[in-house]
Amino acid sequence: MPSEIMPTRFTPSMSRRVFAASPFALLLASCASAPMGAQTATPARGRPELGSFGVDLSARDLTVDPGDDFFRYCSGTWIRDTEIPADRTRWGAFDILRAKAEEDVRVIVEETAATGGAPGSVEQKIADFYNSYNDVGAINARGLGPAQSDLDAIAALATHRDVLALVARPDMPVNFPIAAFISLDQRDPDAYAVLVTHAGLGLPEREYYRRADEQFPQIRADYQAHIARMLTLANQQNAEVSAAAILALETEIAERHWPIADRRDRSRTYNKMSRAELRALAPNLPFDAALDAAGLGGAADVVVRELSAMRPLADLVMATPVETWRAYLTFHYLTNAAHVLPQPLDDESFDFFGRRLNGQPEQRERWKRAVQALDGALGEAVGQLYVRRHFTPDAKAQMQALVENLRRAYGERIDGLAWMSAETKVVAREKLAAFRPKIGYPDRWRDYSAYEVRSGDAFGNVRRAAVFDWSRRVARLNQRTDREEWGMTPQTVNAYYNPVFNEIVFPAAILQAPFFDPHADPAVNYGAIGGVIGHEMGHGFDDQGAKSDARGVLRDWWTEGDVARFTALGDRLAEQYNAFSPLEGLTVNGRLTLGENIGDVGGLQVAHKAYELSAPLSVRAQELEGLNGDQRFFLAWGQVWRQIIRDGRLRNQLLSDPHSPAEYRVNGVVRNLDAWYAAFDVQADDALYLAPDQRVQIW
Repeated sequence: MPSEIMPTRFTPSMSRRVFAASPFALLLASCASAPMGAQTATPARGRPELGSFGVDLSARDLTVDPGDDFFRYCSGTWIRDTEIPADRTRWGAFDILRAKAEEDVRVIVEETAATGGAPGSVEQKIADFYNSYNDVGAINARGLGPAQSDLDAIAALATHRDVLALVARPDMPVNFPIAAFISLDQRDPDAYAVLVTHAGLGLPEREYYRRADEQFPQIRADYQAHIARMLTLANQQNAEVSAAAILALETEIAERHWPIADRRDRSRTYNKMSRAELRALAPNLPFDAALDAAGLGGAADVVVRELSAMRPLADLVMATPVETWRAYLTFHYLTNAAHVLPQPLDDESFDFFGRRLNGQPEQRERWKRAVQALDGALGEAVGQLYVRRHFTPDAKAQMQALVENLRRAYGERIDGLAWMSAETKVVAREKLAAFRPKIGYPDRWRDYSAYEVRSGDAFGNVRRAAVFDWSRRVARLNQRTDREEWGMTPQTVNAYYNPVFNEIVFPAAILQAPFFDPHADPAVNYGAIGGVIGHEMGHGFDDQGAKSDARGVLRDWWTEGDVARFTALGDRLAEQYNAFSPLEGLTVNGRLTLGENIGDVGGLQVAHKAYELSAPLSVRAQELEGLNGDQRFFLAWGQVWRQIIRDGRLRNQLLSDPHSPAEYRVNGVVRNLDAWYAAFDVQADDALYLAPDQRVQIW
C-alpha cells in the first residue's frame, strides 16, 4: 500500500468508505547516479532559516543525556515551553510547516476569491468554492434543505437491494461494511482495478468496539449519546433507540474486521476474482446492484482485500433489518456532510470526533477548513498557483541531486549486506535504479473543466466534487495507467512512496526548513530531508514494499533464504517497538508500524552513508558551534520529529496508525545506528543503549 512519511489528520470520514463511492487517492526512472561532491558538501550562499547553520540550538535540553533520551536532548526546551494551539491535536515541525502552508494558500485563495474569474475558469471555481464554504450564515439559512432529498431517499429504503444500490451512489456520503474503490492493480502497474474492502465503522478502528479496559467503555457510551444527538438535530424519531441499534451494528461489523496489522499484508489482501466468483463468495448479497449503481457494471473482475471477512459481513448485511440500515445511513450521512450543513450539526460532530475523541479544545477557524476542503476538491488548481509563488527551480535541482546521492548510498549499502544473497542483490539493484523521484509538482495539471462550482452552494460544491472525482476514476478503468498523476497536492507537507509505480514523491511544501534549506549546512540537509528521502526509498524495501519488483509488480523475487533472514530482522525490530508505552495500558504495535520503522531506521542509515560519501572525514569533523558533522546530522533528524501531542490523538495513533509516535521515530531509530553511538559517546549504562548484536540494521 502507498506509504506516507507522516499520518494525516483523522476526520470522521477518513475511516470509512462508501461501497463503490469513495475515491482512492494514489499515495505515498532509471538513470545514472550523480557524482557526490561540491554541490552538496558546501553550504549554499545565504543565511539559513534556523540558527547559524540550519538547526534550532535553543530547542535543546542540555540537562538531558543524549544517550538516555535523544528526543528530549534535541527538543526538550522547546517541548517544555510550547503549548499546542487550541485548534490542534498535536504541534511539531510538520504541523508548524503545515500551518505556514495554510497561510500561504489562504493569501493566494483570498486574492483569487476577491477578484473571481471568468465563468468556468479555475479562478472562478476556487473563488466560488472558498467563498461559499466560508459563508456559514448562508449554510445555516438553508438548513437541511440541500440534504433533504437524500435523507428522504434513505428513509424510503424498503429492501436490502435498495440499500446496496443507494450506498453505491457517488453522491451519497455514507458508510457501509463493504466498500469499493478504484486504484492501481498491484500485479499490473499498467492497469487500474476495482478493489473491495471492509469498512463501515464510525470509531477509528475495531479495537474501540472490543476493548473493555481503561477509557474504551466510556468512549462507546459517549459515541452512542453523540449518535442520538445527531439524529435529534436532524428531526429523526426515536433517536435514542436508533443510536443503540447503530452502536450494536457497528460492534458486529468490528468483530468481522481483520486486525489492523494484518491489513498491511499486500500478499494476503490481493485476491483477484471474476464477477461470478464474487457472487459465489457471498451469494446472498446483491453485489451487482451496487456495482451497477456505482457505474462499475462493466468491470469484469475485482480485487478483494480482506477475503475471509467478506462472507461474514455479507451475511450481517442481509441479516440486519432495513430499518436499522436506515438509521445507520442517516447518521453517517449527517456525520460526513456535517461540515456543509447547519452549524448545530457541525458543532456536535466536532464535539465528539474532535473534542471527545482527540482532545482538541476548539474547532478550527472556518477559513482553515475551507483551505482543507479546497485541497480535496480543486487541489491541483490551487497547487498550480502555489508553486508559482513558493517553489523555485533551484530547490528542485538541489533535491534531485540529494535523491541521486541517496540512490548511490543505497546501492552501496545493498552491496555490503551480509544477509542478502548475490542473486537477490541483482534484482534489488535493478529496483533501486528504476526508482523515479517526483519533486515539487506535477508536470501536467489536472483538468477541472467538467467540475461545476456554484456561488452560494457549499453543500452542492462538495457533493459535485465527489461525483466529479469518482467519474474521472471510473472513466479510466479500461485505460492505461497515468504515471504522471500525483497522490498529493504541491501544498501538502508530506511525502510518499508508491510501490506500484516504484516512485517517491516530495511535494513542494515539505521542501522548506527544517526539512530542507538550500542555505543550511549539508549535514543538516542530509539528516533532515535526506532521512526523509531515505525513508521513502526505504518503503520500496520494507516488509511490504519489497514484495514489488523494479516494475512495481507484486511478486516473489527474493530467495527463500533472503525472505527468512529479512523476516527475522523485521521481527527483532518489531519487538523493540512493542516495548514502547507512551500511554498507560497502551503500547506501540511493532507489527503495525513495522514498515514505517524499517523506513526510518534504514532511511537514516542510508542518509548517513550518503553524507559520508558527500564529504571527506576532515570536512565532517569540522565543528560548527561545538558540534561536528555527525552530531549536526543526528540533531537535524531529531528536530524534524519534535512534537507535542494530546493524549486522545496519541491513543488514536497507537491503535490505528502505521506510524510510531514522534518520540520513537527519534529514540527508536538512533539506538540502532552505530554512528550515533560514536557521535554522542553513548555508553552501556545509558537508557537507549543497545549492545552491537542487538542493533537492527536491515539496509
